[in-house]
Amino acid sequence: MLQYAGWFGGYEIILIVVVILLLFGGKKLPELARGLGKGIKDFKSATEDSELVKDLKDVASEMNEVKKDVDKLNPKKAFQIESPLKPKKK
Repeated sequence: MLQYAGWFGGYEIILIVVVILLLFGGKKLPELARGLGKGIKDFKSATEDSELVKDLKDVASEMNEVKKDVDKLNPKKAFQIESPLKPKKK
């Protein structure tokens, strides 16, 4: 099995599930899962509705426009000047 840095393998996940079952018991797990799901849903809706997200999107679009304008002014990109010392690709 291939493992990547920072990812859990099969044995680690099984161990975590067993520890959670021992700590909370089988009856309490559905309540915990519902509470966790509701919390994540509330967090997502709060972050999507915030003014900061809208402001960041506006700034990103303005930065893209500035980048396009700078690329137009850059003579190397405008004329695609190649170095005469480099061999040409066929």
